Amino acid sequence: GRHEVWSWKTASKESLCLMWQKVKVQLMLSMSFLTALFWYCRRLYGFLAQLLKRWSNYLQRQLIRNLSVLPEVDLLGYSAREWKGETKQAKQMREAYEELFRSCHIKYLRQVRRDNYSVIRAVLFQIFSQGIHFPLWMKERDILKLPEKLLYSQGCNWIQQYSFGPERYSGPNTFGKLRKCMEALKTNWAEISATRDHEERGSMCNILFSDESKECKLYEAIKFIMLYEVVEAYEQMKSRDEPVHNLFGLLFARDSSSDPLSFMMNHLNSIGDAICLDQVELFLLGYLLEVKIRVYRLHRFNTEEFQVTYPNEYRREWNEISLLTEDDRYYHIPLFRT
Repeated sequence: GRHEVWSWKTASKESLCLMWQKVKVQLMLSMSFLTALFWYCRRLYGFLAQLLKRWSNYLQRQLIRNLSVLPEVDLLGYSAREWKGETKQAKQMREAYEELFRSCHIKYLRQVRRDNYSVIRAVLFQIFSQGIHFPLWMKERDILKLPEKLLYSQGCNWIQQYSFGPERYSGPNTFGKLRKCMEALKTNWAEISATRDHEERGSMCNILFSDESKECKLYEAIKFIMLYEVVEAYEQMKSRDEPVHNLFGLLFARDSSSDPLSFMMNHLNSIGDAICLDQVELFLLGYLLEVKIRVYRLHRFNTEEFQVTYPNEYRREWNEISLLTEDDRYYHIPLFRT
């Protein structure tokens, strides 16, 4: 009986040992597999994180490279870089920038791409980034219908000679292209102005103002609205039904813009291509967008024309935006800090 008990215990012990050996091997294999899997996942995570970081940096560089309104830079630092040397002009410009810094509390600026849309871009960017809503007259009318109204209701068939910046006459396609421009302006303006968060609105502006094709549609829409307002004022002046703003008198007094057609052919068609807006058209721009445009003209430093406002007659409820120019051709955006 003792021998049988001993044999049973021995057999059980050997069975348990064999079973443990098998389980031990399986556990070791499982642990090795899990260790290898953990190491692989860790390496994969590190690789994906690096890839994501590089892709994010690439997209950020591409966005900044395509931005038509650059991030803010220090005002005096910009002045020192741009106006080196001891020439009379360089000294005057540095003095003008120092005056802006000291007396006007302008500490930074945002550079705007130097092309012939510069002033419209600088104005529209500030309207969007500040969340300024549609002008009152745009709320009362559907701006999408303005091309149709001008072409059909008022019989201005000559708008087929309208030029879209560097792109010359579109002929029969003009109406459709103008409609798309107006849609782009209305949609983007409504969406951005409805965004209350300042940082989110800034991100939306950066994305919009890094897409050249979308930008051009906005600027061409603004140009067309200028043309529409000029046609309206011209018709009112001819019929003498109601008085018009005195800026239209200045505009029609020019030999090159005595009527809406000559205004379009000699001025609007070249904006974005060969020329920028001039002083009279800046009055018109502020008037139709219902904003007070304050311009610091650095080349007019120490004169009464150093600071000017467009238009000079405005309503108290209009929002104010500011521009900075060194030559009345290219414009930047000054930023105020107290």
